[in-house]
Amino acid sequence: MTDQPVIGVGQYSLCADCPYTDSHLGHGRCKPGDSCVRAHSGRQIDRFFRANRDQAEHFLADPFWERRAIAARYAPTELIGHLIEDADEIVRRVVVDRIPASILVKMIGDPDREVRLGIAARIPEEHLHRLVNDPDYLIRATVARRLPHGQLAKMAKDSEREVRKVVAARLPAFALDMLANDSEPEVRAIVAERALPGLAAKLLADSEWWVRLAAVSNAPLELLAPLAGDPEIEVREAAQARMTEENAN
Repeated sequence: MTDQPVIGVGQYSLCADCPYTDSHLGHGRCKPGDSCVRAHSGRQIDRFFRANRDQAEHFLADPFWERRAIAARYAPTELIGHLIEDADEIVRRVVVDRIPASILVKMIGDPDREVRLGIAARIPEEHLHRLVNDPDYLIRATVARRLPHGQLAKMAKDSEREVRKVVAARLPAFALDMLANDSEPEVRAIVAERALPGLAAKLLADSEWWVRLAAVSNAPLELLAPLAGDPEIEVREAAQARMTEENAN
């Protein structure tokens, strides 16, 4: 005869009329205070579904948002599609990571930032352009990391520096001129690091020393001599080191 677990007063109130008491409690499939689908504890609910994945689908319409969210992690993906319109954003955040990417198009207008971030990371490339003007710059930056090179130019004038930095790091070298006069030196420095010789030459005269420093490695060798008088020692040393190396070869 299997020993029944000792149930405290508070725990008993959850087990008393629970439909899993007979089938799960005495068989190691749930445990009061540790693995319980009726508890208002995310950890206990998660442990229950981890051990009983086949039961998750029965809680996708549960009144408790956390129970729905955790059930959505374990239920078959074909059963959670309707939760893209769930009233709770935590539930939708779980769903956006699990449903087929093709369905994410229906969620592009979701009001929750984290949901849209998940969409931007997974949505098919052909739909990324619909998030180019998202009000949140982190979402636009995610789009910029995935957008096909041919469409990146449209983001070169983004109002947020971090987005333009991503664009500068991904644009083909021949197209970097559009960011060479960016108002932010961090963007111009990325341009200088990747610039073709002609553009790098122009950036040797940039007002910020770290942009000039970045341009040294790509600028034509014959234009580096004037940098011997640069006010910043790092720029002078980098120019001298490159000239010495080239002359040695």
